[in-house]
Amino acid sequence: MNLMGTQTAEVTTVETAVRDFAQILAETAVFQRFEQASERMQADAAAQTAMNAFQQKQQSLQALLMLNAVSSADRSELQRLQEAFFNQSTVTALLEAQDDLRAVCQMVSGILSDRIGLPFAAACGPGCSC
Repeated sequence: MNLMGTQTAEVTTVETAVRDFAQILAETAVFQRFEQASERMQADAAAQTAMNAFQQKQQSLQALLMLNAVSSADRSELQRLQEAFFNQSTVTALLEAQDDLRAVCQMVSGILSDRIGLPFAAACGPGCSC
């Protein structure tokens, strides 16, 4: 087998392993709980309204927030909207499920790092839960 054939076989093997891993992860109780919590939050009109109100206020103040020039009234309103959003039971459930899923992914990252002898999480980009 030539070099190109070897690389293709290795890529196929890695792709298969990644696909198998994703399928196994998707079948875990922690992932299913996360998906269900996400679906419930998306279907919760009150949570969606609270999220939109918070996001709109945050976006309207974005430049002032970066300059630390937000009035105390606007800061209080933003805080109130944030609390209203995060106090929604579906949001709380989603955040807890997300934390549990992140913990599992971090554990897997540690196992992979030990197995391959390299810091697996270092290969992850910003926003990755590795």
